[in-house]
Parts: sequence; structure tokens; C-alpha cells
Amino acid sequence: MATKKSMLVFLGILVASVVLGSAIKVDAETMNYKFYTWVNKGETVPVGDAEGHIVFFNQRGAFYVFENGEIATINHVATADMIKGSGSFWQYVTINFADGSTIIIKSQGTVGGTAAGAASGGWTSEIIKGTGRFEGIKGTQRATAKYLPLEKGEAGQKGYGEGTITYTLPSK
Repeated sequence: MATKKSMLVFLGILVASVVLGSAIKVDAETMNYKFYTWVNKGETVPVGDAEGHIVFFNQRGAFYVFENGEIATINHVATADMIKGSGSFWQYVTINFADGSTIIIKSQGTVGGTAAGAASGGWTSEIIKGTGRFEGIKGTQRATAKYLPLEKGEAGQKGYGEGTITYTLPSK
């Protein structure tokens, strides 16, 4: 009798663990998007140790268009160390949604230039903060971009690309 009772208690604990374990599990969600970006303001300084070696700081704007039709704007600040259009950069991007929610992302990556002045790049990012419906968000972002040749009078190259934000939100 004691063995049957012990077995029932064990099975009860096992069932409770499975039910609670599946209720606690949070699956990651994704948001795929395409974007168009431009430079609002930039400052470039030659380093002087090699031909075409520069360090720059810029602020960008962009539109993100998500697969679900939602549109967001961004505020972006970046710095880079480049030689002849190729090098490494790091950036902070704040994605601003129409409902006032935000996602703030820190990224680092590389960009490579071509003889025609066009460039492409890729980066990996960590979500560092969210507000509104994204309060408590955790996750990453991956994106790639292509940049158009610099036109006369522009502060920096326009670009376009696509990316994916993979994230989890805390349970409510």
C-alpha cells in the first residue's frame, strides 16, 4: 500500500512539473523587417597614419517596415574606424514605434567599401532595453545593409537592408 501511495505522489509531482515547466517556458519571437537609412549629421576626421584612414561619428535616421505591416522610425548614433571605406563600427539604435514603445539595441560589426564608393556590411546586436509593450525585452538582432555611393552635399551614404529581431518578453 505504501508503495502505491509513493508511486501516486511521484506521478503527481511529475505531472505538476511537466505542466508548470511548460507554462514557464517562453518561446522566442521574431520580427523581420526591411529598412532605409540616411545620415542626419556626421563628422569625419582623418587619422593620418595610412591613406584613407578615418574615424567618424554620425547620427542616422531610418524607417523600419516590419513583416506585419508595422512601421517604426529610428534614432541611431555610431562611430567607426575605417580605411578606404572598410572597417569596424559600433552603434546604438533606438527603434520608436507608433504606440510610443521603444527597443534600444547596441551593435558592432564591419562594413566593406568598393571602388565605386558603395559599401555593404553586417552586424550582430544585443537588445539592451525596451519600453512600453517591450518592457523587460531580452534578445538579439542580426542585419545586413548595402550603402549607396555618396552624393554631392550628403552628410553620409544612404543605405537599405533587412534584419531580424529575436526576443523574449517577461511573463505577465
